[in-house]
Amino acid sequence: MTRPTRAWRAAAASAAALLALTACGTEPADDTSGEPTAEESPTKEESPTKEKSPTEDAEPAGETCPVPPPKKGNGQLTIGTLLPLTGDLAFLGPPEVAGVQLAVQDINKAGGVLDKDVKLVQADSGDGSPDIAPSETDKLLNANVDAIVGAASSSVSLSVLDKIASAGVVQMSPANTSTAFDNCDDNGFYFRTAPSDVLQGAVLANLVAQDDHDNVAILARQEAYGEALANQTEKFFTQAGGNVVAKVFYTPEATNWTSEVQQIAAEDPEAIVLIGFAESLSIVSEMVSNDIGPDQKQVYFVDGNTADYSNEKTYGLDQGFLEGVRATFPGAELTGDFRQRLLEVDPQLESFTYGPESYDATVLIALAAIAGGDDSGATIAGNLQAVSVEGTPCMTFEECAGMLDSGEDIDYQGVSGPIDFNGTGSPSAATIGIFEYEADNNFVNEDYVTGTTS
Repeated sequence: MTRPTRAWRAAAASAAALLALTACGTEPADDTSGEPTAEESPTKEESPTKEKSPTEDAEPAGETCPVPPPKKGNGQLTIGTLLPLTGDLAFLGPPEVAGVQLAVQDINKAGGVLDKDVKLVQADSGDGSPDIAPSETDKLLNANVDAIVGAASSSVSLSVLDKIASAGVVQMSPANTSTAFDNCDDNGFYFRTAPSDVLQGAVLANLVAQDDHDNVAILARQEAYGEALANQTEKFFTQAGGNVVAKVFYTPEATNWTSEVQQIAAEDPEAIVLIGFAESLSIVSEMVSNDIGPDQKQVYFVDGNTADYSNEKTYGLDQGFLEGVRATFPGAELTGDFRQRLLEVDPQLESFTYGPESYDATVLIALAAIAGGDDSGATIAGNLQAVSVEGTPCMTFEECAGMLDSGEDIDYQGVSGPIDFNGTGSPSAATIGIFEYEADNNFVNEDYVTGTTS
């Protein structure tokens, strides 16, 4: 493998300084309170800032959702979940559902919202193949939900965003990372507790550079999530002086990816970034057949395909199949206490990814309803930014709700870290974890990096 020149190392160091990403090691990260700045995405800079008031017209970048007339809530906050119980992202469903359920338990134990228990209605988002999300969304809307937590897939969320926003219902995803949401027209009803791929792309590119690779190939799903993360990774890696020798998009529904893998192999990259979902294991098998598997090239995964693959009965992988694969995904270090509380909700949990973000999404929705004195989607949307920034920090729903009842301005500090919603409904600060697979085909944490995207 060609080692980088001194000029390349200097360029990588300059890029790291530009991103100002703070490594936190394996000690508990101070959650997401990093103050470094990653460069804004080009699409965000070229388009008008999305207005977050649900009752005022924004200057649209394109066709906007119809603005629903403001209405009062019925006095009981009803939250729906649109999370992956089936499909390629089903491994994310259990921790996300557990996070919402735990939050609802905590909220109701502390007195509920507007003196009533929060009601929970669940639905399955799937992964878009087949496309069950629209009908499942109708199920939630027919149940008169005020807010929906989900979906996990960016493409699925985009497919139902208009329907949800037009109904005057808040949509808050715990896992959407596509930069498409930084510039979509939702009339202020869309939020997310996961950061934009502007930050993950920066961290991933920086990781590849720090691993002494000066050329890389990117193989990604051809849809909103895959394209956005691939483009951000390429952008930051090339800014650091690296070379992307191939960027190949594949059809997720295909039955084999021989052609795409061979395109990558023909360029003989030093490293390969694979941005995918469950199909990634089949793609890695194809990479092995073309002599560019993890034992011959450094391979990088992302949040969509970083999962525990150690169960041989489930996945049928040989020991060491993924050994050495490195990965990034959003999320602060999970404390032992919160992990145990999630396990009490669902003792079968094997993964905790996006569980904290789901918990925080639910708590923030409840706090926004309390701050506005009403459970309607419009009131919740209009108060979400206020309860997440610039007030007195508070850590739990009970503490924050008590402060709101006393007329105090709050700044909710979640279990996934400070949220600090910006003008597009995305967190302005976040933490990205860095992981590596061991011989048992499960991953362990190596580091945490915090930063801001705006």
